Amino acid sequence: MQTDCNPAQLEFQALGRRFVDANFDAGLVTSDAGGLLLREAASATRMMERVASCFRDARDPARCEHGILTLVAQRIYGLALGYEDLNDHDQLRRDPLLAILVGKADLMGQDRIRERDRGCALAGKSTLNRLEQAPLLYKDERYHRIAYDAGRLDRLLVDLFTESYDHPPRQIILDLDATDDPVHGNQEGRFFHGYYGHYCYLPLYVFCGEHLLRARLRPSNIDASAGTVTEVAPVIAQIRDRWPRVQIVLRADSGFAREETMSWCEENDVDYVFGLAKNPRLIRRIRRELRRARRRFGRTGRAARFFRDFHYRTRDSWSRSRRVVGKAEYLEKGSNPRFVVTSLTGETRALYEDIYCARGEMENRIKEQQLDMFADRTSAASMRSNQLRLYFSSFAYVLLEYLRRVGLRGTELARAQCGTIRLKLLKIGALVTVSVRRIRFRMASGYPYADLFWQVLANLRHGPSPG
Repeated sequence: MQTDCNPAQLEFQALGRRFVDANFDAGLVTSDAGGLLLREAASATRMMERVASCFRDARDPARCEHGILTLVAQRIYGLALGYEDLNDHDQLRRDPLLAILVGKADLMGQDRIRERDRGCALAGKSTLNRLEQAPLLYKDERYHRIAYDAGRLDRLLVDLFTESYDHPPRQIILDLDATDDPVHGNQEGRFFHGYYGHYCYLPLYVFCGEHLLRARLRPSNIDASAGTVTEVAPVIAQIRDRWPRVQIVLRADSGFAREETMSWCEENDVDYVFGLAKNPRLIRRIRRELRRARRRFGRTGRAARFFRDFHYRTRDSWSRSRRVVGKAEYLEKGSNPRFVVTSLTGETRALYEDIYCARGEMENRIKEQQLDMFADRTSAASMRSNQLRLYFSSFAYVLLEYLRRVGLRGTELARAQCGTIRLKLLKIGALVTVSVRRIRFRMASGYPYADLFWQVLANLRHGPSPG
């Protein structure tokens, strides 16, 4: 309710005999003071500088107030803090916290060239939009002065992964999966997907544990496995340049059990374990185990499962016979046979339950990428712009993953998802004071995770644990 004496005042329900009112007049206050931890994480890996080096900037420096490093950092930090829309930056450009994160010495924007920009240290939505419209580096476009190198951005994701290890691992498992990215306009490359039931893109993700190694935006009028070898081969080559003796295993669902992918793995010393769609021939191979499972369920009333491995070859599509592990399971709802095809040796139950079933954790990483880091915000008109948006959200995820892996090591949030980390660790209200010698954030006294915040900062200063 507005009053005649102060039309801008916000009034709320009274507390006893005292009025409760509010206004947006506190001055230099930020709601994202925990973002200072992101700055520590980014500094440890020099992420922002390395991402910015993947861009070419042909603008006249005398006419530019925001360099590529500033623009890239502003966009990535904004996504990490939960601001997915470019329109948000018309207000965020005044935020002193974000100005510190991107490295602006003029926090208040008092030295801006144009009068109308003074008071705004950072770029607005229009400038950031021009960044996102940048073409690929090898494209010769007259009206775009900024371009990005997709190959270098791809390699940087893998570099950040390999640098997280002090010693080469004995084995790594790369998880592959495709998911839907719904679109609601006439974007380039959009198609209707019969399985998902809407217009979408079909991005391909490659993870190793919680590390993101590849995020490729694709049209949805293709098979989920299309282009797998093209995307995976350079990732594996780059890993082997760093770790020549590591065992690499590809893991994916039945949508990736294709002859092209398995043959390539066999020719390049890469192991694999893929789901295999069931069919009558496969089910007949485990009929004895299915009968045993049904009898045990009948006796105990509890789920029963048995395993068997055998060699199998399709009639037409496979070039050779391959090892298949079959799971004969009987549940309350009835028979539940499942199969995987693999180049790995070892005991059947462990291979299925401990190795293959662990791929379900990757779906949580995709949810973090899509929902928490806004990778599905692909509303630009062109595929190249939407791919660049996917890169920005990917590096925002990598930044928060570093904060989780290093900063939150040994804490109650060590396994928290990105959205939870943002809510509990980054969203802190603080009063900002700026002097000649110091910038101070006076954070909310009632913040319930102050002890955790101290520990996270200490962990980040100490660096990654040996591994």
